[in-house]
Amino acid sequence: MLRFLAHRALQSLIVLALMSFVVYALIGLMPGDPVDLMIGSNPRLTQEDAARLREVYGLDRPLLERYAAWAGDALAGDFGYSRGFARPVLEVIGPRLVNTAGLMLAAFVVALAIGIPLGIVAAARPGSATDGAVNLYCFLAISTPTFWLALILIMVFAVTLGWLPAGGTGTEGGFLETTRHLILPVATLALVEAGAFARYTRAAMVEAMRQDWVRTARAKGASLPRVLVRHALRNALIPVTTIVALSFGGLFSGALVTETMFAYPGMGKLIFDAVMGNDYNLALVGLLFATLLTLIGNLGADLAYVALDPRISFDAPEHER
Repeated sequence: MLRFLAHRALQSLIVLALMSFVVYALIGLMPGDPVDLMIGSNPRLTQEDAARLREVYGLDRPLLERYAAWAGDALAGDFGYSRGFARPVLEVIGPRLVNTAGLMLAAFVVALAIGIPLGIVAAARPGSATDGAVNLYCFLAISTPTFWLALILIMVFAVTLGWLPAGGTGTEGGFLETTRHLILPVATLALVEAGAFARYTRAAMVEAMRQDWVRTARAKGASLPRVLVRHALRNALIPVTTIVALSFGGLFSGALVTETMFAYPGMGKLIFDAVMGNDYNLALVGLLFATLLTLIGNLGADLAYVALDPRISFDAPEHER
C-alpha cells in the first residue's frame, strides 16, 4: 500500500508540473498582457511606461525563463500576487475554495443519494414503466442546459414562491441562512449529475444481473433485493466509481455557469475571471487546484476498487491487477 501511494504521489507531482507548464504557456500565448490592459484603462501611459512596466513584471523575458522563475518561487511557497485583486494568490483563493468545497460536497452527496438508488431500481426490472421513467429522467437531466435549469429553479422557488434566496452565500446570517442559499445551486448541480450517475449505475447493474453467479443466487432462493444489494451492486459499483471520481474533480472547476447564475463566489467563476483578465498567477494556481482535486478523486477511486473487489490488491504486480 505504501509503495503504491508513493508511486501515485510521484505521478501526481509529475502531472502537476506538466500541467503548470502547459497552463502557463497557454495563458502566456494569449493575445494581450496585463500591461496592455493597463494601457487600455489609462491613456496617459506612454510606450516608455509600458516597456518599463513589462520589465518590472518580467513580461519582457522569454516564456521559459518566466515559467522557471515562477516555478522556483512556487516551490518555495510563494505563488505570487493576483493582479486583479492586488493580494497574494492564496489569500484570494482561500475563501473561494471554502465556498466551492461546501457547494461541491453537498451537490456530490445529493447526486449520489439520488442517482445510485435510481439506477438500482431501474435495473431491477429492465423494460418496466419504472425503468422507462428513470431513463426519461436521465435523458432530461443530461440534456438540460444548466443555466436553463437554474433559471427555472430561481423563477419557481425564489421569484414565484419566495421560499429561497435567488443568489449569494448568506455567510453573514449563520449556518441556517447559508444552507438556504445553497439549496438552489446544489439542486441545480445535483439534478444534472444524478442523471449521469443513475444512467451508468443502471447500465452496470443490468450487466451484473446477467452474470452466472447472479442467476445462481436467484436459483438458490435469494430475494431480488438481496441479489441487487449484496451481489450485483458491489460489482456494478466498480465502473461507476470511475465516473464518480472524474465528476468529483469536474464539479470543482466546472460549476462556472451555476456560480454565475446564483452569484455564488466560487472557484469556477474565479478561474474564468482570472483567465479573461490575464491574471496569470491566479488562473494558474486555480487550475492547478482543480487538477490536484481530480488526481485525488482518481486516487480515491483506486482505493475504492480494493474495498469493492477483493481480487484487486496493491501488493500485486502492475500487470496482475
